[in-house]
Amino acid sequence: MTDGPFYPPRRWRAQWNDWDADLTLVREGAQTHVARGEHLGLSLVVADAAGRLVDGAEVEIWQCDTLQHYRHPQVPRPAEERATRWDPGFQGFGAATSDARGELAFRTIRPVPYPGRTPHIHVKLRHASFGEWTSQLFVAGDAGNPRDFLWRNVPAEGRATLEMRLARAPATAAPAAATQPALGWVARHELIVPD
Repeated sequence: MTDGPFYPPRRWRAQWNDWDADLTLVREGAQTHVARGEHLGLSLVVADAAGRLVDGAEVEIWQCDTLQHYRHPQVPRPAEERATRWDPGFQGFGAATSDARGELAFRTIRPVPYPGRTPHIHVKLRHASFGEWTSQLFVAGDAGNPRDFLWRNVPAEGRATLEMRLARAPATAAPAAATQPALGWVARHELIVPD
């Protein structure tokens, strides 16, 4: 799949200093904002088609906030409209690197639909062994999937590789920071990259 229109360009991201793997906390100066929505613990494993785990893969995710807006230069952000134009507590984009077990994790929000699209999270991977690979993760069983034009273009036999299976987070899932709500959802997904 392509990056789509809301992949935040590097030159624009350089203006911000908070693009870590926790998309639910945004630090601006002395202020910390917390994302609206249901928080999701997303664990990913990067492997190739032969099942070999990929160490050192750079993984980026991006998605819209609960107000259905991406954090992107095409989305205006005048201070007086912050509360209505986009969620100031949601980074919208984050990056992490896979470890020796091919694993990495993000804290984000359960994706929401927006006009014309089913809930999804964009994902981009980079590694010397396969170059660059871009796709999307869809919520397994979401009623909007059959109406989504990208979902419909995925061959039926390939859809399982793009479906995140969400589960309610265990009651013991503590927030990463005192200001954050507990996780509402968890998902573990294997990203299979080309050889």
